[in-house]
Amino acid sequence: MAKTRYLTGITTTGTPHLGNYVGAIRPAIEASKNPDIESFYFLADYHAIVKCHDPKAIQQSTREIAATWLALGLDADNSVFYRQSDVPEIPELSWVLTCMTAKGLMNRAHAYKGAVQENVAVEGSDPDKGISMGLFSYPILMSADILIFGGQKIPVGKDQIQHVEMARDIAKRFNHHFGETFVLPEAVVGDGAVLKGLDGRKMSKSYGNTIPLFDTSKKLQKSINKIKTNLLEPGDPKDIDDSTLFEIWQAFANEEQTQYMQEQFASGIAWGQAKKELHALIDNEISEARERYMHYMDNLDDLEATLLQGAEKARSYSKPLLAKVREQIGIKPLNA
Repeated sequence: MAKTRYLTGITTTGTPHLGNYVGAIRPAIEASKNPDIESFYFLADYHAIVKCHDPKAIQQSTREIAATWLALGLDADNSVFYRQSDVPEIPELSWVLTCMTAKGLMNRAHAYKGAVQENVAVEGSDPDKGISMGLFSYPILMSADILIFGGQKIPVGKDQIQHVEMARDIAKRFNHHFGETFVLPEAVVGDGAVLKGLDGRKMSKSYGNTIPLFDTSKKLQKSINKIKTNLLEPGDPKDIDDSTLFEIWQAFANEEQTQYMQEQFASGIAWGQAKKELHALIDNEISEARERYMHYMDNLDDLEATLLQGAEKARSYSKPLLAKVREQIGIKPLNA
């Protein structure tokens, strides 16, 4: 039976944090161990430059994210793990797809519409102020990422469903004009937890409220100590339903540990003690992976070699597909 092909991209901006781990990385690595799944994971460094124009920041983020995935158990031998910029067929296909994509479709993209609305809200502002063609055509590059490898199932958050639907529309239009070429992808909305950050909002680097995944144990404790709590004293029962601290605990705890902390909240555990126990719980889960992460960060040549091997494997898929696309659109030898 043919395996189902899953494809996931990770934009190389920022340092991986607990929210990334719980919501995306941990479930994706578990899925990669499923014998019925063929997994593609890539570092989306071309996507990163849509918003980040700091070369050092993108390079450092690429290092950190690659090291994170490998440290947490991604098996690069049984999956395809590569850097987007190492696969030249992706940007070439993106241009071909750009020529097949209606501008009206891109006008409806949520990210573009949101940026325009923010500009319009400022009286007298140009609706397109500060909007690059990278932001505008981002869904086309994402379509190329997916279609070049025949991605069938695309794990995404709710905010990315539209982009996968756009990839389907673009693929259908190409197939209609030039014959069956692309597999039509489907969005898969994961059930991974969406963690709150230090301030109670969604944990996000854009809010500056994250807890870095592989900080030292001491720094991890300092970050946890900053989690916003209420003013209830030790001995006062505490509500688990509106507690960021309990939410993070639950994301790392098993059923027995979850029940234990529920009882502790009901009996009025002190916030300081709860944060100390949360630190111990998280540190226990990630300590071995942290050591592997530091090894990779100290041995960047090994990390680079792994990505280049992944690119070679990825191109064994992308080169034949792009050759077919070129043939379909008439870019071929004159005597063919």
